[in-house]
Amino acid sequence: MAVAKEKLLARKRDALAERLGALTMPEGGAWITEARKAALSRLEATGLPAPRDEYWRFTPPGALNAAEAAPAALFDHGGEMPVFDAVDRVRIVFVDGVFDADASDDLSLAGVEIERLSDAATKDIHWAKGLYGVIEELGQTPVERPLAALNTAFATDGVLIRVTGKAEKPVSLIYRHESETSDAYLHNVVKLEAGAEMTLLENGPAAARFNKCLEVDVGKGARFHHIRAQGRDHERQAVTSMFVRQDAESLFKSFTLTANGRLTRNEAFILLQGRDASAHIAGAALGHGDFHHDDTVFITHDAENCESRQVFKKVLQKGAVGTFQGKILVQRGAQKTDGYQKSQSLLLDDDAQFLAKPELEIYADDVACSHGSTSGAIDEDMLFYLRARGIDRETSMDLLVIAFVAEAMEEIEDEGFRDEIIGRLEAWLLRRRS
Repeated sequence: MAVAKEKLLARKRDALAERLGALTMPEGGAWITEARKAALSRLEATGLPAPRDEYWRFTPPGALNAAEAAPAALFDHGGEMPVFDAVDRVRIVFVDGVFDADASDDLSLAGVEIERLSDAATKDIHWAKGLYGVIEELGQTPVERPLAALNTAFATDGVLIRVTGKAEKPVSLIYRHESETSDAYLHNVVKLEAGAEMTLLENGPAAARFNKCLEVDVGKGARFHHIRAQGRDHERQAVTSMFVRQDAESLFKSFTLTANGRLTRNEAFILLQGRDASAHIAGAALGHGDFHHDDTVFITHDAENCESRQVFKKVLQKGAVGTFQGKILVQRGAQKTDGYQKSQSLLLDDDAQFLAKPELEIYADDVACSHGSTSGAIDEDMLFYLRARGIDRETSMDLLVIAFVAEAMEEIEDEGFRDEIIGRLEAWLLRRRS
């Protein structure tokens, strides 16, 4: 067994050596150079992910490990307005991983400090020193996340956001894809001081291959809302990593809609470190054809009377593959924990596939934790009910799909954003129907 592990680690390190040969660590000030070197050390200790790794058994990592990104054709949007375009927000635009000042808004916002990572990286001292790569490192135990460490070491840009009050409007990160061979790394850090509140929006295909890391530190009594839309350019490949640390009485809520994308892996690590904290993370994925979508979530309860909720729905057809790996870890002393996890798939034909690995690991004795995972087809009785009332079959199918994913979309607190996401879902269904 030990020999086999050594051989596997050697192969992972060989793959890393090939990958690093195509990369150069960016230059920067003392604080970020220290963080980047520490991340590189973590990465060199583990190597890149391999198909035999426990949390990569369902998702082949080869395309994400490769030294060069596979080309990805640009999607014809057909005049469709990008998501969130009608929202009053602070827009920060990246094109193939490069900040576009002309397309972005002024970064001034009351109660919020916004700075580009590339600018902050030139300084020897910065407030992000206590966060950049720090929460990511916490998330490396007990599960290794080498692609996140790769991001911390080599990301060239992103945004650093410090929230001191209630943001008057959302901050919107827009990721545009214009080069068929782009390979982008972005690293974003958000720090919410005690009692602060903000909404972060993210949307766009970003690049042919995209590696993005988001670290969020939610202070005491702070509230953070995150809504993300992935998709459009179907041939894109992406791995995103989200690391969250929460103080007492804080709220974190995140929702992701994914439609299209040849390969998408969304990882999340959430640490509930202060009592009475609440974390909700949800997602809806719609896949058709050569579509592989992976949600891997790890929530650690390390304080009393905290709540976590995971709700993930996937609609799959024509060979699409969906994966969910979710874990709730309740540490000793985290009494009164309320942990809920649900993953479900709707398979619209016999060619689609859903792979799930729900987990609970509990070391406290006064908890209420549950998990469930199901997979099934359209309810023929419900379909008959709608058809009997004069609704055609395709419209009936669309209504049932929307009803299926509704529970995940209910995790979006703002009704306007929820309606926007539902509209995007309806548009995707209409395009697939035609």
